[in-house]
Amino acid sequence: MQEQDKKTEQDIPVTETAAAEAAQANPDLSHAADPGAQNNDQLVAELQAKVAELQDAFMRAKAEGENIRRRAQDDIAKAHKFAIEGFAEAMVPVKDSLEMALKVETPSIDSLKEGVELTLKQLSSAFEKNRLLEVNPLQGEKLDPDRHQAISMVPAEQDANTVVTVLQKGYMIADRLLRPALVTVAQGK
Repeated sequence: MQEQDKKTEQDIPVTETAAAEAAQANPDLSHAADPGAQNNDQLVAELQAKVAELQDAFMRAKAEGENIRRRAQDDIAKAHKFAIEGFAEAMVPVKDSLEMALKVETPSIDSLKEGVELTLKQLSSAFEKNRLLEVNPLQGEKLDPDRHQAISMVPAEQDANTVVTVLQKGYMIADRLLRPALVTVAQGK
């Protein structure tokens, strides 16, 4: 009879509680009993691989962004450091001309005047080349407070707030005012 009992125990179908108990006892075999769990494990593995891939792509993009930022900062630092290089190259011949004029032992007034005129041409050329423009308003021109600075108002036979005389030229670099022209303006009649 004992043999029959053993036989019946073996023939009894496995219930859900028995399967759960078996899975707890041996977790490696738990997936064999549940085919859906194997699909879940596969899905989890795929998702973990995707997360790792996205993390890698994120870290690479972050590093590339940092490299771009660092290169841009280096370029800006170099631009600040060497921004005046073009202007300096244009000014060196002017300095050379002035030094040569001072080396002349017995200069005549005419030779000095000619040398100063040539040096002024070099200087004007250097200014023009580097977009350093004069602000030199004409008499009767309307006062422009963005480019002119009125020093005083004088009685004149012209419209009010127009330039009478230019005391000192102004200068602009490209579109930015470096120094306003100092002017006197006409008072109202």
